[in-house]
Amino acid sequence: MKFGNAAWGFRELELEEQLKITSGMGLKIHELGIANAETDIKTDASDAELESVRALYEKYGIGLLCAATGNDFTCGNSDDVEKIKRVTDMCAVLGVKYLRIFAGFSHKEEVTGERWKTMVESLNRCAEHAKKKNVTLVVETHGGVDGFDGGEVEHFNSVTTCADTLKRLLDELDESIMFNYDPANLYAVGHSDPSEVYELLRGRVAYVHLKDFKTMPSGHKKPAACGESEMDWKKIAAGLKDFDGPLLFEYEIPSDLEDGLRRSYEFAKKVFNE
Repeated sequence: MKFGNAAWGFRELELEEQLKITSGMGLKIHELGIANAETDIKTDASDAELESVRALYEKYGIGLLCAATGNDFTCGNSDDVEKIKRVTDMCAVLGVKYLRIFAGFSHKEEVTGERWKTMVESLNRCAEHAKKKNVTLVVETHGGVDGFDGGEVEHFNSVTTCADTLKRLLDELDESIMFNYDPANLYAVGHSDPSEVYELLRGRVAYVHLKDFKTMPSGHKKPAACGESEMDWKKIAAGLKDFDGPLLFEYEIPSDLEDGLRRSYEFAKKVFNE
């Protein structure tokens, strides 16, 4: 298995510290954050700044395979298209193969008619640009999220967490667009068996995020290390036994990031090797 770390949990750390932690875990893949969190590299980065990023990855012996940015095309506008194009150009300069993006975070029921059309057209415009740059766009299976006190969250269905809208996306999106399968995001919106979504997306999954959400007394969820919920990890691992892409840990609590990542890694080594 090709384990690595995802960008979001590192959002409060500078890039070199991120790479130190990843290297210290013995991992060789680290997802680069671009214009999504405060510490991310910005879209106006100069060639010299991009070269310094490349040099840091080389210094720590980590591959520049994956990057991630933030966007939302489900709000009825295409404002983020130019941003995605610019980030794609940056990925091309850095030699990044996969750029993780989003369809968006609106309630599934709200994305109909012109809003659906705008979303699909925006994603396809980005894909056409990405193909010219030899970068593959990867859409995450990610619901919408409401936040509560104490770091608790409640997830709701978006167009990338329901079978019917995912099937429609598979039909309407440019065939070059791949998916980032995140079983915990699917579990959090109510999928008792996230592996069913993997089977739906089989052949279109570029990489996987590994994390968890445990249920709190309030009924809300809270980010957790892999294996700390009732999600059937053995079934998820069995479904991925022939997958040869990256599996990236996305521990979402910055305050104990290193410990949470290591707990996740130790659990994953056991469950994926059984």
